[in-house]
Amino acid sequence: MDKEKVKQIVLDIIAEIAPDEDLNDVKSDIRLRDQLDLDSMDFLDIVMELRKQHGIDVPEAEYRQLESLDSCANYLLPKFEAGAAA
Repeated sequence: MDKEKVKQIVLDIIAEIAPDEDLNDVKSDIRLRDQLDLDSMDFLDIVMELRKQHGIDVPEAEYRQLESLDSCANYLLPKFEAGAAA
């Protein structure tokens, strides 16, 4: 698992939640909500899909760690690696 794979997982989840969004030009370092038409419910859906599909829990206090693709990768990569080691 690497950061690019984590970013792709997040983009795949967004594609499921918001199929009308064009994800081809998403910038890694800009807040997702500034680039895409995602509301708070969409964001919660992302968190729920991370738990459902990958067994990763994101506490509400840490939601800000998921603002951009880069921050998602930095935050989630250790969680994916810990899950793989378990």
